[in-house]
Amino acid sequence: MGESMKSEILTLLRERGDYVSGQELCERFNVSRTAVWKAVGQLKKEGYRIEAVQNRGYLLAEDRDIFGQYELESRMTTKWAGHPVKFYDTLGSTNLQAKMEAENGAAEGTLIVADMQTAGRGRRGRTWSSPAGTNAYFTLVLKPGFAVEMSSMVTLVMGLAVAEGIRKACGAKAEIKWPNDIVISGKKVCGMLAEMSVERAYIHYIVMGAGINVGKQDFPPEIAETATSLWEECGRKVSRAELIVNVMEVFEECYAVFLREGNLSGLADRYSALLVNKDREVRVLDPKGEYRGIARGINDTGELLVELADGTEAAVYAGEVSVRGIYGYV
Repeated sequence: MGESMKSEILTLLRERGDYVSGQELCERFNVSRTAVWKAVGQLKKEGYRIEAVQNRGYLLAEDRDIFGQYELESRMTTKWAGHPVKFYDTLGSTNLQAKMEAENGAAEGTLIVADMQTAGRGRRGRTWSSPAGTNAYFTLVLKPGFAVEMSSMVTLVMGLAVAEGIRKACGAKAEIKWPNDIVISGKKVCGMLAEMSVERAYIHYIVMGAGINVGKQDFPPEIAETATSLWEECGRKVSRAELIVNVMEVFEECYAVFLREGNLSGLADRYSALLVNKDREVRVLDPKGEYRGIARGINDTGELLVELADGTEAAVYAGEVSVRGIYGYV
């Protein structure tokens, strides 16, 4: 009760935006004045600015930058995605932690969040780390009943959720570089990594991880030209908790559509509309030979449709090729 009460007090204070009397809090949680006072005291230790005024009650002074267990729980509006939240100050990698938790029976919807990652992994085994207090690292545990062939599409669902979640959180025009990098103004702002455990044709779990560059930071020289952050693109601080909650909301809604259809048919238009290369020339780096064409969007299974010079369409499968714009990163 104690832990969730703190999150619920925060939710109530935030929603009210005004003083909430100690009496009301006592009645709502069926606890003593002392218990309320203690919970508020612990929230203050976490960094929340809560004013207590006699005869008026408690008021939360909004500070957009707190990031932690209570902040995430108190903002989470979803039914299952992001329940429970497990927050860590530092982790090697949120995907690794999520896999461990999934092996140990964590429920679908468990969300692992870290303030800082020391061994975040990208494609081709690249690693990078970032300072605390800067970026949003999170991994969602899924335990689907669908066929293994459908698993690759989940990454595209999360890509859509992150792009729309960023737009909702700060208005930045986030776009998708197929299949699942998120770019703003042609620079990468988020990378994703999906991993799964399969036995025969049965999926034990999928962990779907994302790292979003949020705060002001100096990128290492090798990516400085191609990376950006929400701070740079929006010119202001963006609440990491609000951002993650937005992404979970969109993901939950889109994932339901995906499960209902059994493919991406219900989301393809929405996804294609955010595609950074849509109707632009791309270079497809296929092991069987490189070719060029115009990207037209995705099909129902998440392959990229590329229109060739002779007017025919090629469906590009993400696992085997890389797609590049003719100029620059995208």
